[in-house]
Amino acid sequence: MALDIVIMAAGKGTRMKSRWPKVLHRLAGRTLLQHVLDTAAKLGEARTIVITGHGAADVEASIEGRGALPVRQQPQLGTGHAVQQVVPHLAGGDGDTALILNGDVPLIEADTARALAEACGGRQLALLTITLDDPTGYGRILRTADGTGRVLGIVEHKDATPEQRAVNEVYTGMMAAPTALLKRWVMALTNHNAQKEYYLTDIVAMAVAEGVPVVATQARDETEVLGVNSPLQLADLERRLQRRQAETLMDAGVRLADPARFDLRGTLECGQDVEIDVGCVFEGRVTLGDGARVGPHCVIRDAAIGAGAVIHPFTHIEGARVGDGALIGPYARLRPGAELGAEVHIGNFVEVKNSVLGKGAKANHLAYLGDATVGERVNYGAGSITANYDGANKHRTVIGNDVHIGSNCVLVAPVTIADGSTVGGGSTISKDTPAGQLTVARARQVTIAGWQRPVKAKK
Repeated sequence: MALDIVIMAAGKGTRMKSRWPKVLHRLAGRTLLQHVLDTAAKLGEARTIVITGHGAADVEASIEGRGALPVRQQPQLGTGHAVQQVVPHLAGGDGDTALILNGDVPLIEADTARALAEACGGRQLALLTITLDDPTGYGRILRTADGTGRVLGIVEHKDATPEQRAVNEVYTGMMAAPTALLKRWVMALTNHNAQKEYYLTDIVAMAVAEGVPVVATQARDETEVLGVNSPLQLADLERRLQRRQAETLMDAGVRLADPARFDLRGTLECGQDVEIDVGCVFEGRVTLGDGARVGPHCVIRDAAIGAGAVIHPFTHIEGARVGDGALIGPYARLRPGAELGAEVHIGNFVEVKNSVLGKGAKANHLAYLGDATVGERVNYGAGSITANYDGANKHRTVIGNDVHIGSNCVLVAPVTIADGSTVGGGSTISKDTPAGQLTVARARQVTIAGWQRPVKAKK
């Protein structure tokens, strides 16, 4: 028995007031459509079809390589018309099920979607519903008044009578249907309604007329079935999702200073006794070791932070590894390829890119280390830089163990500073230095006797 997952992603999203298709707007770092595709991928052996329309080329490019089949709906004449476009691609054997999800309802849980498909079982029409305090804009579930509560149909909000609009049980836009019946039903749809559109919901009345059971399964909570139609709704859903993620982390023992001021746009794995202050953003894949502490307003992306490390406020880390017990920031920047050993200190306004720093190395103030290999216990002075780019190629600087680089030095790569070397402040080093020696490369200080500072001419 085959399962086809159909994701509706053809809408323009006029109220978003954007040139981008609605499903390509981002929630927690991923597009709305990516969220739904990730849910679909958790449902096991299934074929996924994405119905595209407005901005089809952009939507299709976004799902390339995801194993989903794009099918275009041109023009967009309603939800029923959208499903008509996929009929040639659907299975149709006995017991096959078509699960229909919405590309702008990103937080549908895999368990909920699975339960909906199972409720269909290839034999009956299953609708996903929820009861809302304010059902404005949603299609209402119509049931019999004979006490059985059997589902009779769905009426769209704009077509509903005042009595029908008083119903609080609403259709979420997601259903599961026997595939063979769905194919026949959607091809029989008409557009005799206020909007002159082909409504997928009209198949409910067809099922009732044919005696096919119509069942309704309830979503776990409102958040997982909320759609996005405006920037305001997107922002609301963002905070709901961030709160959910924050609560999951806190349940695992992470201390968040304020879960309302926390943003996770990827995955975050935390050890024991991790502390995260306010305003931090985590993107991509981030791991925080036992006892790690992250100060306020840090941005960390695709990084591994070691046990006991402290990330001071306003630090940006991307594509880097930070060793156990390291101290980073405030206002530091670790760029891709930065690999910091244990107990490394990177201070305020220090930038590290594609460099390896050994245990106990320190660059505490206003410095740049790019394309460098830095040994253990190095002290790298304020204002010093590695001049790693010659205008065409990058070159590497090698700094041995126990090296002291004075303030305001320029190390012109390729160059090697041998173990135990000391480079005097203000030096420009373009040749390798010997081990254990002091190297100074700067002009002799000269005082010009009788020199006078120029003054402005009087007007």
